[in-house]
Formats: sequence, structure tokens, C-alpha cells
Amino acid sequence: MDTSTLGNLTDPVILFFVVGLTAGALRSNLEVPAAVTKFLSLYLLMAIGFKGGQALAVSGVTADGAKVLALAVVLAVTIPVLGYAVLRRRVGAFDAAAIAATYGSVSAVTFIAASQFTTSRGDEPGGHMTVALVLMETPAIVMAVVLAELARSRARRSVLLSRPVGVTVGGTPGAPAPLDDLGDPEPSSGPRVRGVLRTAFTEGTFVLLVGSLVVGLAAGADGGQAMAPLVVDLFKGLLAFFLLDLGLLVARQLREARGIDPMLVGFAVAMPLVGATMALLLGASADLGVGDLTMLTVLAASGSYIVVPAIARYAIPEAQPSRYLTMALGITFPFNIVLGIPLYHLVAGALV
Repeated sequence: MDTSTLGNLTDPVILFFVVGLTAGALRSNLEVPAAVTKFLSLYLLMAIGFKGGQALAVSGVTADGAKVLALAVVLAVTIPVLGYAVLRRRVGAFDAAAIAATYGSVSAVTFIAASQFTTSRGDEPGGHMTVALVLMETPAIVMAVVLAELARSRARRSVLLSRPVGVTVGGTPGAPAPLDDLGDPEPSSGPRVRGVLRTAFTEGTFVLLVGSLVVGLAAGADGGQAMAPLVVDLFKGLLAFFLLDLGLLVARQLREARGIDPMLVGFAVAMPLVGATMALLLGASADLGVGDLTMLTVLAASGSYIVVPAIARYAIPEAQPSRYLTMALGITFPFNIVLGIPLYHLVAGALV
């Protein structure tokens, strides 16, 4: 076994995740209060945003940083399109759109764990990686909503074309069916897309991450030193506690995975590897350093299980949350945390 993989498996952060996973599998009554979980998630986002802003203040947007951000946008657009094309062969359009958005977006917690991993091995990523995280949050969501709207439009046209000539609708011979009767309360995609954009850009985790990045950028060295006891010294310990809680949550989601199509289970492992391969090839061709290349790969390989599910429930209500949430949280997240991160780091080191 590679030493980086072994080191990750024996890292206290990962071991606490395994403790939570085991406790959940045993149906233990161990639980972390919801208020504590919320605090930990907000703390981690604040810390990673602030540290990213601090690093960005020192380095500025370098040539490597600009390349990373450009590649991040390319990946954020390409991955959901590819995922949708594959999924559409086995599941309905709405489920395909929601799952594609899940894997086109990113997992902030996976990013945080990967940042801790690469930094501990002397390959600290640049502050621009936090900007890349922010950039990759939204495009997949918007694309998924557009795909879902196209599916609704096709369904509406299909119903209209299949209606016999002269059929009586609402007592009027030959009258076209009202829009509401066709199962789509919004005939135009404009209001829905605008609503999703507003939700995405005002979502609490997004606002906190961007705000912390700006604060870290503006605070300077003195501000960074003053915040170090909170955002540096306590970071790993609180991350371990948060992953303990996530282990409990993942164990519950794994029980849900028993009822999922085996093809979707395979997709939840294969799609991260496909995204990772794309990022590794693009990043290596752009001569990125090991830290940046690893983090770009982690972003491309992760799936959102917080932001996208919350938005998809509103924007694509026809999709089944038990599918996209269980795939991202129950399968992809533990795969990346335990095996994916050290594997991506190993390959990135070999390519650079």
C-alpha cells in the first residue's frame, strides 16, 4: 500500500470518520446535536475561506491561478453535460439532470479534507483554489435546471401533439389543453432559472465562503495572525469532530443505497474517476503544481450533497432526492475521503 494512502487511513481526521461510520452501521445511539453540526459546517467554511483569502493576498492571482480558474470553469460545464448524456440512457430526464448537477458541482467538505491532506504533505495549494471552489458551485446547477426545463417543454409538446383533433377540453370542442393541465405550472423557464440563480447566490454556505474569502484578503498579515488561534490551531480538531458526525450520516445513507439501481451505484464511483482523470490531464498539460493539481482533481471528482440537493428539491421537484443525495453522500463522499484524495495526490505527484 502506498505510504500516502496508508498515512491518510491513519490520519485522526479519517479515523474519526470511520468511527462515525461504524457507530452508524451498528445503529448506535451516538449522535451530534443538529445545532453543533450546523456550527461546525459554518466554522469550516469560514476557516477555509479566510485562509484562502490570506493566501491570495500574499500571492495574488498568478499565471497558475488564472489557469486553475479557467480549467475550473471548463470542468464545471463539461462534467454535468457528460454525466447527463450517460445517465439519460438509464433514468428519466429529471433524475438525470439532478444527478448531473450533483456531480458537476462540488463538495466543500471534501475540498477542506483534501486541503488538510495536501498541506500536511508539504504541497500547500494556492489561495486561488478557494476561488475555484466558489466558481464551480453554480454552473452545474443552472445547466441542470435548463435541462429539466427542456424536458418539461418536450413533455408539453408531446401531450399537445398526441391530443386527438376535436377533443373536448373544458367543455369547448377542439380547444387546446390549458397549460396547468399539462403538469407544468410555469410555461416559461425564465422565472424558474432566475429563482434558482437567486437561491444559489444567496445560499448561506456560498455567502459565508465568499465573505470569508474577502475578509481574509482584506485583513492583511496582522489580521491573519489575530485569527490564527481560531482558523488554524483549532481547524483539524473541529474537522475531525465534523467528520465523526458525517460518518453517522453516511451510514444512514448507505442503508438507502440498497434500493438504488446498481448502474447508479457504479456511476457514483466511476463519475468521480472520470472527472478526476479530466482534471489531471488538463492540469498536467497546464503545468500546475502538485498541490493545485490535486485540489483541482478533488473538485472535479467530488459531488455536492448540501447545496445542490437543497436547490434541486425546489428547482427539479420531479427528481428523486433518495437517488442523488444517497449517491453523493453515501457512496462518492466516503470513496473520496478514504481512497480518492490520496490517490489523486499520488497521481498528481507522478505527473508533475
